[in-house]
Amino acid sequence: MTQLAATSLPILDRPARRTARWLTWTGPYLSLAYLLLIGLAIMSASRVALVFWQYGRVQATGILGDVFVQGIRADLILLGYFLAIPLALAPLFAYRRTARLWIAGTTWWTIAALLAIAFMELATPQFIQQYDVRPNRLFIEYLSYPAEVFGTLWGGYRTAVILTIACTIALGIGLHRLLKNAAAQATMWPAWKVLLTWPLLLLVVAFQIRSTTAHRPANPALFALSGDAMVNSLIINSTWSVLDAINSMQKEANSSEIYGDFPRAKVLAEVKAAPWLQGYQFPSTEMPTLHHQQAAIARDRPLNLVIVLEESLGATFVQSLGGVPVTPELEKLKHEGWWFEQLYATGTRSVRGIEAVVSGYAPTPARSVVKLSLAQQNFYTLALGLGKQGYNTEFVYGGEAHFDNMRSFFTGNGFQNVVDRRSMQPRFEGSWGASDEDLFDKSLERLKDLHAQKKPFFSLIFTSSNHEPFEFPDGKIALHDPVKQSVNNAVKYADFALGKFIREAKQQDYWKDTVFLIVADHDNRVYGDSLVPVKKFHIPGLILGADIAPRRIATIASQIDLAPTLLSLMGVSSTHPMIGRDLAADSDSPGRAMLQFDNYYAWLEGDSATILRPDNPPLAGRYDAASGELSLQTAPPAAERLDRAMAHVMLPSLLYREQRYRLEK
Repeated sequence: MTQLAATSLPILDRPARRTARWLTWTGPYLSLAYLLLIGLAIMSASRVALVFWQYGRVQATGILGDVFVQGIRADLILLGYFLAIPLALAPLFAYRRTARLWIAGTTWWTIAALLAIAFMELATPQFIQQYDVRPNRLFIEYLSYPAEVFGTLWGGYRTAVILTIACTIALGIGLHRLLKNAAAQATMWPAWKVLLTWPLLLLVVAFQIRSTTAHRPANPALFALSGDAMVNSLIINSTWSVLDAINSMQKEANSSEIYGDFPRAKVLAEVKAAPWLQGYQFPSTEMPTLHHQQAAIARDRPLNLVIVLEESLGATFVQSLGGVPVTPELEKLKHEGWWFEQLYATGTRSVRGIEAVVSGYAPTPARSVVKLSLAQQNFYTLALGLGKQGYNTEFVYGGEAHFDNMRSFFTGNGFQNVVDRRSMQPRFEGSWGASDEDLFDKSLERLKDLHAQKKPFFSLIFTSSNHEPFEFPDGKIALHDPVKQSVNNAVKYADFALGKFIREAKQQDYWKDTVFLIVADHDNRVYGDSLVPVKKFHIPGLILGADIAPRRIATIASQIDLAPTLLSLMGVSSTHPMIGRDLAADSDSPGRAMLQFDNYYAWLEGDSATILRPDNPPLAGRYDAASGELSLQTAPPAAERLDRAMAHVMLPSLLYREQRYRLEK
């Protein structure tokens, strides 16, 4: 390795000595230092201007200071990505032959990155005027229609377009002059100094990108600090917003069309033909599933709602459902309310359970809508619907709410408040956050506060103790397994914490006016040699509280049936796009369930199963609920069952892409 001789600086006059010291101190990293400083200046100045423009809305959220402090944090994350790429190649300039080439490359990289950042910030006000949020997925999608987009911009925003282009060009010229001169004067370091500093700088930038010492790195959802999506978007920068949208769009390609073609008109006809939907009117052509559901139970005052979404608590752990006897508290509680004997999760991830339970949204082979860009605003949730009826709405989680994009999805779709680990002082904290006991203690505190506000409320509580690596406090339960950190022991602790929570909630004034749902998001680990391991989708569900009388729900039910049922039990009549079944109106007739397992989709009716496969013909099977065995048949599925399966897997993809799963404006 040839050592580079340090370039001697020319004799400089006194005013230039500060510049000389800057050049010497930053050495060959000069362009990257400019990228960091100028990038921060551009994005901070833009954020100040945007906040000044939208001051009323920002002030109303009460997070004015956070917008700027967290905004700098978001800007550093973006700049970290821009710095990481050239920095990773830094060892190349330890060689004399490649040093100047690397410096020239970083100079042009810096100019391009800063121009991209500046252009996106300059384009932001017009986008906010049109869409009430920073540039996002739509910014990219519209690039497919340049003539139409340019015509719209030129017709309605001509002055802004000219100013944006002119300012970008002027900035480009200025940056070129500044950085070209700086590159020419950059001080070359000896090879040993380059190789010594490079790992340290790379480590600093890696932490800059991660931006936290918590269990999970920062992502855009971390900065959704209010219930106003536009204000939340001001915290991050437009370049990161667009890059995140591009990343999300790349993961959305796998949609329901992988199962073959199915006529759109037939999709809607088949879905609406379900017995529980036949009595409804669907007056909106824009939102084809939107209908008014009259509550089966009339109440003078609608009830509150609390949903406890239990992490990974499948039927595997409920003895009366054929599982291991590690949920004694749940087994006792099942005699006090509606107990579901054949309830099935729609998928194998928490976000899939969230979309089904909270939105009544059916599964697809694509990622959950909790993570997809088109569902981050105005996508129907119980919180959005109940909020329009005067409810206070809240999400409580013992971990970091930005995980799996939950914070962004919830704050954009009706949840007025998000409470997570940062608002708790847990006595025990594991890898996934506060223990379930600490979570429920905070939830009880929040429920008292909500009740004191004299308004109906909806609280979604999401547990996490029953998650690998299965950490929970000592001395709380008699261990089921000899090794403490096992799934059975973690479930038993989660059940113990749940029992404590319900006992305490029963002592509160709001119990008599509140419906509680306890349900799993999915089972702990879906496995088996079956094409679709149906048994591992079986989950417990229990509705209790208020005046709910004990009852066994024996029919097959899906997670998407829970939200319509809850609305009826609460006495809430509302208009919504959910296609699930109101079991308060009919719990006796045969039901159905839909399961998404990787790229396989299973439609259950009675003991029959119709399985859709990508690029392969569908299969028919028989499912024995008692043994949990799925046996495949050689004959193809019955035509009517295949049509129902195809219609129900096609519909959610259609509603998502066309943004039709929402309420009328």
